Amino acid sequence: MSTTLQKDYKERIVPALENEFKYSTVMQVPRLEKIVINQGIGAATQDKKLIETAINELTAITGQKAVATLSKKDISNFKLRKKMPVGVRVTLRRDKMYEFLERLIRVALPRIRDFKGIEGKLDGRGNYTLGITEQIIFPEINIDAINKLTGMNITFVTSAPTDEEGYALLKHFGLPFKNAKK
Repeated sequence: MSTTLQKDYKERIVPALENEFKYSTVMQVPRLEKIVINQGIGAATQDKKLIETAINELTAITGQKAVATLSKKDISNFKLRKKMPVGVRVTLRRDKMYEFLERLIRVALPRIRDFKGIEGKLDGRGNYTLGITEQIIFPEINIDAINKLTGMNITFVTSAPTDEEGYALLKHFGLPFKNAKK
């Protein structure tokens, strides 16, 4: 059960990148290894239900069970104890990753108000993190059922050795970057 993006990667993106960067073998072509969705919920120290809600929302969005992330140390100013749940995360690979990426590009991002594209700044190792301010851009979220707007970070982890190659890969996948390089 391969998605259209997976097929598109094999048939169109790999040859285009091979051509663009003059790779000597197909194995050098960068690929998308995983997508990590992370949601920090600082208010969860006071309200335990926020973590359950976030887990359910992230599970609905990604189609894969989300897990709570726990604090590493005590911070008295924030009323935080070690191993308290402070966020939620999901790591997507293979079919679910491509399926999520397709829904993100084709459905969710165009639903952002006054959307003009996403920033094109990568981390120096060919990976890209996209910050989303509201979870309601995803059609899986029932707007009437939410009680708090929460944002999330979506990190695209690629096998690209440089930012330029990672940027080209994500651009070929269809991520709408606003500042086109070159």
